[in-house]
Amino acid sequence: MSHGPRSGLYAVSSALLAMSRHLEVRDVLKTIVASARELLDAQYAALGVPDDHGGFAQFVVDGVSDEQWRAIGPLPRQHGILAAMLRDAGTERLADVRKDPRFEGWPVTHPDMSDFLGMPIRDGDEIMGALFLANKNHPVPEGSCGFTQDDEDLLTMLAQHAAIALTNARLYERSRELTIAEERSRLAHELHDAVSQKLFSLRLTAQAATALVDRDPVRAKDELTQVAALAAEAADELRAAVVELRPAALDEDGLVATLRTHTQVLDRAHSARVTYHGHLPRALPASQEEAVLRVAQEALHNALRHSGAQRVDVRLDPHERGAVLLVVDDGAGFDPRAVRRAGRHLGLVSMRDRTDGVGGTLTVASEPGKGTTIKMEVPGG
Repeated sequence: MSHGPRSGLYAVSSALLAMSRHLEVRDVLKTIVASARELLDAQYAALGVPDDHGGFAQFVVDGVSDEQWRAIGPLPRQHGILAAMLRDAGTERLADVRKDPRFEGWPVTHPDMSDFLGMPIRDGDEIMGALFLANKNHPVPEGSCGFTQDDEDLLTMLAQHAAIALTNARLYERSRELTIAEERSRLAHELHDAVSQKLFSLRLTAQAATALVDRDPVRAKDELTQVAALAAEAADELRAAVVELRPAALDEDGLVATLRTHTQVLDRAHSARVTYHGHLPRALPASQEEAVLRVAQEALHNALRHSGAQRVDVRLDPHERGAVLLVVDDGAGFDPRAVRRAGRHLGLVSMRDRTDGVGGTLTVASEPGKGTTIKMEVPGG
């Protein structure tokens, strides 16, 4: 190893503590990759989580800039050495990955790599992912691998703890999803019971007022006063329910963190690459934040469920006192005019209503075969 015993032990301890601090799966993956690259003194590190379709549900890299990563293109498929590691659950330590007979090349913009160390992350018989490191950061003799047996042993320890951290993060996210679902179910029941009772009373009182209006106008007036009171109570019940149904994450984490987390979850759940970029220097009014989140969710749903997109990019940036949201996909696209004529909406009516409701503007740009861009601007406060 490149570290002495004291510094090496401290580095391992720091890496394991860093992994245990995170609860979101994506954050755990990033920490594992960064820790592996630092511990083994490598130029590049990556961690792939396989999906069930021959690709990767997630692929996190360290040592590659955002510009390089975008230039490389789509996520790799499970082929060559990557496939062998996932299939056979074995460790690979190679002097030059390019000379291995299983090597199948990489994109033109991919960084050049030579010595290679790869290892699966396992939880019992399940292969949760695979760690890859390349290009040890010190000179090595021609034809030999820069990664040593000590490096392999260290990575084995890291992979074992990574499996624990990933399992905990998955359980946390699943628990959070169940909690949200249970809370929404509870609110739905409460809303149904409370508002149904109010509306039932409202209807009976209105019927009584109608029956009395000719023969007893004074009592009819009293009944109509009661109708107004019941209507006000029903409105209050609905308003309270709407406040409760506001996504909890918005209040806890803010719009930027909520959008980022939402895109990360979708990135794991779909074969398409879903990314988030952008920031806001200050919060928007609560109604605008919720509208932006809902429009983003609807646009993402359309892109991932209906367009066949391979990549969906979400951006949120400041614009004057407010913000501008962009959701761009490379999917099949559509003719907005034809959609309107056919009476299909693809969620566009809902998105426009939400945008109009907070004084914003919504622009939809799409053509068949050229993807779709949803742009929402809100004024801020």
